[in-house]
Amino acid sequence: MGFGIIVILVLTSPVLSKIGGGDIIFKPKKAAQVTYSHDFHVGKLGLKCANCHYRLYTTAEGHNTATMADMEKGESCGACHNGKKAFDVKSNCNRCHKKQ
Repeated sequence: MGFGIIVILVLTSPVLSKIGGGDIIFKPKKAAQVTYSHDFHVGKLGLKCANCHYRLYTTAEGHNTATMADMEKGESCGACHNGKKAFDVKSNCNRCHKKQ
């Protein structure tokens, strides 16, 4: 029985170490890249996958098509980053756009 538990722990630990598939890198043309951390948003903040998936992002391609204008209208990241739920996207550029 002990061996079975060890096997289960070994096989599932890589799955548990990355929440939501890891980081997503956005590379806008006119600004520094943005790294979205699933670990921070889901793991540390306790958000549910459904907070974004299929409500804000219906396809994988939708992740990389949001513009700052969209976000300022409350779409994409701007749904939460509006100055009420989280810092707003209008005046906190360096919080997300970090030079590498």
